[in-house]
Amino acid sequence: MRVVFVALETAFHRTSPETLRVRGLAERLAGRGHDVVVLCAKWWTSQDGSWVENDVTYRAVVGDVDAKRSFRWALPTRVPRERPDVVHAAGTPASQVPAAKKGARLARAPLVTEWYGDVERYGRTERKALARSDRVLVPSELVETAVREHVDLGSDAVEVVPNSVDVDAIRGTEPRQVADVVYARTLDEDANLESLLLALAELRQTDWTAAVIGDGPERESYERQARDLRIDDRITWLGECSRDQRVAVYRGAHVFAQTADECLFAEELLWALASGCVGIVEYHAGSSAHELVEHYLEPGGNRDRGFRTTSEQELAAAIRDAASLERLDYDPAFDAYDHDAVLETYLQCYRDEIAATGLF
Repeated sequence: MRVVFVALETAFHRTSPETLRVRGLAERLAGRGHDVVVLCAKWWTSQDGSWVENDVTYRAVVGDVDAKRSFRWALPTRVPRERPDVVHAAGTPASQVPAAKKGARLARAPLVTEWYGDVERYGRTERKALARSDRVLVPSELVETAVREHVDLGSDAVEVVPNSVDVDAIRGTEPRQVADVVYARTLDEDANLESLLLALAELRQTDWTAAVIGDGPERESYERQARDLRIDDRITWLGECSRDQRVAVYRGAHVFAQTADECLFAEELLWALASGCVGIVEYHAGSSAHELVEHYLEPGGNRDRGFRTTSEQELAAAIRDAASLERLDYDPAFDAYDHDAVLETYLQCYRDEIAATGLF
């Protein structure tokens, strides 16, 4: 299958959950033997008009990401030249999606749009992008609900495809005993780490240790709060860590706490759950994290290893209850989120949309 991605901005321009998701998908498709081309702004320094990275071919349509208008104008002719079986557009910027649709139509190929949902509002441009897509793929039910609230799409036009994890890498990582309770996220205004700190403070008489992974503008404030609560001597601040380092800590921990106010997809929670952690989620309207914990409540799931809370008191009680559960360093319940399994979901989406065109 020949898949042509349309992404003015790639992970080589800017690292974000959306760009990393698209890059990972493109590379896994190429690794499976599919032909993958990304039409984008140039990010490499040589004079070549294209660049191959991890078997993915990147073609420069414009010289830099600021040339949004030129990029859009070029797509109706550039897309057909790549002879795609399917066109996969990134949702940012949304204005590139209708232009990609014109190119896909000329190429007689379906248009699938990757919509991470990280938008301030659903304006005319965003609604037009969603309406022009043959299939919209979103990372969570939270994003799906937002899409359906703003655009009248068919029941099969929006599909939840979660982020994925590398199960083999998890099982091959040596556990690192750092702490019982782990929190991981950028420490910004939406981190809401104070909920966990207050819950831990209620458990001063309990034997626990905690680790915080991540850095950000609010780190100093959170460290000060831990000192004020007199629990700082039991918390290890690990700062930024690589994926391997994070997995090692998760495999050695017992509980992962997710308390952030906003989260379109709780990726670190997923890695931690697959690494055997008990998942404790504080519910927030702007976070999808509870969706992963609800996985435990499905048939075959381990109902005891997921907690949903709404207050610091409930969070503290969940941490206390989790202490009695078996310690694991791998949970096969999350094999369905492995890279290969999620890739099959994408491929089936492509096959369905290609078949719907009536060309094959």
